[in-house]
Amino acid sequence: MKKLAELYRGKAKTVYTTENPDLLILEFRNDTSAFDGLRIEQLDRKGMVNNKFNYFIMTQLRQAGIPTQVESLLSDNEVLVKKLQMVPVECVVRNRAAGSLVKRLGVEEGQVLNPPTFELFLKNDALHDPMVNDSHCKAFGWASDDQLAKMKELSFKINTILTDLFDKAGLILVDYKLEFGLFKGEITLGDEFSPDGCRLWEKSTLKKMDKDRFRQGLGGVIEAYEEVAKRIGVCL
Repeated sequence: MKKLAELYRGKAKTVYTTENPDLLILEFRNDTSAFDGLRIEQLDRKGMVNNKFNYFIMTQLRQAGIPTQVESLLSDNEVLVKKLQMVPVECVVRNRAAGSLVKRLGVEEGQVLNPPTFELFLKNDALHDPMVNDSHCKAFGWASDDQLAKMKELSFKINTILTDLFDKAGLILVDYKLEFGLFKGEITLGDEFSPDGCRLWEKSTLKKMDKDRFRQGLGGVIEAYEEVAKRIGVCL
């Protein structure tokens, strides 16, 4: 499958059309951004690590019955995916308090959330991805009741699968974001799942093994990504 035209260029990935109108190519770049793109750096190997990490996770989820857009791994930095009609809201599941939840509610970082929480955020960089609810999604036509229910159901199924996967690797899945779209009318998991879009902590030390290392200037970003990948069985 060959790349034709650039369809979209995001903060860390570029999307290309192919000769098949139902399929796209995602190219993972080394660009690393934080704070809505205000800080951008190139981190060697990041594109390769995130591409293979994402392919591994999506394969695990597909084998567990979760519909995903990933079709096949094309190269170190490229993956073939289904073309989705994306729902313009992100689903966020939190198992522990961290990030914006701590800032918004003044709770202690690391507090266990039982049950895990589910939140929706509008995908809009200019507005800094504001938090929204079901009523907003329906009123503005972003998603229907059935679509929202399916996204929530899949988000929690994914939580069960991945919490167990990371737990066995000595890691806590603190929180993560998911993006969904429609493929031939079916809600399908899209975008990516990598340390860029989730929080992972060491079980024993609570050491951060995700993009917070970049956000907080902790260093060793890619080394942490590679360590997580190695533990869960990603072949880099």
